[in-house]
Amino acid sequence: MIRYLVLASAAVLASNSAAPGFDLQGHRGGRGLFPENTLVAFEGALGIGVSTFELDTAVTRDGVVIVSHDSQANPDITRTAEGKWLEKPGPAFFTMDYADVARYDVGRIRPATAYALRFRQQQGRDAVRIPRLSDLFAMVAAKGDSTVRFNIETKLDPRFPEQTPAPEAFAAAVVRVIRDASMTERSTIQSFDWRTLKVVQRIAPEIATVCLTTQQGDDDNIRVSQPGPSTWTAGLDVDDFGGSVPRLVKAAGCAVWSPNALDVTPERIVEAQRLGLRVIPWTVNEPPDMERLIRANVDGLISDRPDLLRGVLTQLGRAVPPPVRAKP
Repeated sequence: MIRYLVLASAAVLASNSAAPGFDLQGHRGGRGLFPENTLVAFEGALGIGVSTFELDTAVTRDGVVIVSHDSQANPDITRTAEGKWLEKPGPAFFTMDYADVARYDVGRIRPATAYALRFRQQQGRDAVRIPRLSDLFAMVAAKGDSTVRFNIETKLDPRFPEQTPAPEAFAAAVVRVIRDASMTERSTIQSFDWRTLKVVQRIAPEIATVCLTTQQGDDDNIRVSQPGPSTWTAGLDVDDFGGSVPRLVKAAGCAVWSPNALDVTPERIVEAQRLGLRVIPWTVNEPPDMERLIRANVDGLISDRPDLLRGVLTQLGRAVPPPVRAKP
């Protein structure tokens, strides 16, 4: 048992060290340009050149791990098989079989929505389906790519337990797909709900975990100076660590701290890196913000516009991942 844990720890370290010096992550596959969390997006991001796909997962009633930011169909980006926009959020994917989920079309943004105004340059498509995580792995293998990595979020919310599997089942389902595809060395698992991360650390110590955090408004999952631990942090209370989020993340067993970019300061970056954590903020879309954070020595950035991030990195003389072109 001791030997296994040593080998697993070594695998995590090797996995982390195999990542590029700067981790250029396409958020939801690069939703500023492509339909989010779709094979269209991930193929497009490969063509641009990213080091990591950032993506979200849900689980269907029949146990299929799908790539989706939402636990139920989002009417801003979802049409029926007949091409009609949903008028309200669909049922939770956890109450649907994958065959039914796969009928949705998620290739376009509903016109005149805030989402559409925010991502005017997204290139819509028709007949784009919600993929399985296994489909993404298969697509990358078919492209012959052996380097792009996968930062996979378990998307669950302790406030709405009925919408997703329990943390144990959710984590186990994702780990199973990763292992079946032999992608453990190229994958990390991230979450705002750290209960799934604790499960991953126990059942798959060879897969590094990423602690997602935000301290903004109602989305705050850290809750500094609030009574007791946050419901998001698997029983850990940040106030037991002097209010230090990097120390909290280290205690949670994560290899990477991925904070909301609005919460990042140079001092926090230094503190986290001294603790041995990689710091990869989300979601950074404006070149001045990209440059500021790169100069502050973050280890990577998550962006809806990986094309712009590549440009900033190039201007600063930093290496960028090579694009992967479609096979003839």
